[in-house]
Amino acid sequence: MSQPPKNPFDLTGKTAVVTGGNRGIGLGLAQGLARAGANISLWARDAASSTAAAESLAQYGGETQTVRCDVSAPDQVEAATLQTLERFGRIDAGFANAGFGEAADPLKLELDDFHRVLATNLDGVFLCFQAWGRHMAKREGGGKLIAISSISALFGTPLQPHYAASKGGVEALVRAYATRLARYDVQVNAVQPGWIVTDATAPAVANERFSETVVRRIPARRWGEPEDLEGIAVYLASEASRYHTGDTLRIDGGYTIF
Repeated sequence: MSQPPKNPFDLTGKTAVVTGGNRGIGLGLAQGLARAGANISLWARDAASSTAAAESLAQYGGETQTVRCDVSAPDQVEAATLQTLERFGRIDAGFANAGFGEAADPLKLELDDFHRVLATNLDGVFLCFQAWGRHMAKREGGGKLIAISSISALFGTPLQPHYAASKGGVEALVRAYATRLARYDVQVNAVQPGWIVTDATAPAVANERFSETVVRRIPARRWGEPEDLEGIAVYLASEASRYHTGDTLRIDGGYTIF
């Protein structure tokens, strides 16, 4: 009797790295990947939060590793990559999610502050993609690189010019790596979340007037939750997306089309 076709969304035996994976969107991504059977390597700077996240992922049965890493530091990215490979032997999917934003008037923003945001949000994606991409190209067998962008790459953000610039740059990097790595069967894509409830957006959620304004713009009539990113994480990490590359997929409840 012939074997039934494999579920293309099954990630059993695969290893996925998620930077900034110990909270918010990163943990939502990691949770979806773990549910689908993947082993997870959580890279983040806060060891305590990473330990708690790993404990929450244990219920799905796969292995979870925590690695302390500042993605803006080349030596730390290289060390974290080696640490992950020592534990799991390979990296099948890498999610470059680590990032942050802060309010700043573009007429008063200091260059050092501009660079500090880009160091994590843009340089960090470059460093991770380079390390993971080299590994995937060398070992052969394909792979997945995913960067977390933002709808800030689309809209004018008068008080977050550095954050918006970093996310626009991320999407350009995705297209560059997608074309470079296609010959190795590595797909490279970006995810563009909308308004998601996280620690970073908590003040905005708590601002009743602002929150109501946001929800009125969302056809789904609610803020997104980190769990809303689970499905897209599994798709982009799986064999189901093997011919899908160089794209930006928006998860925003319809905000940008309304």
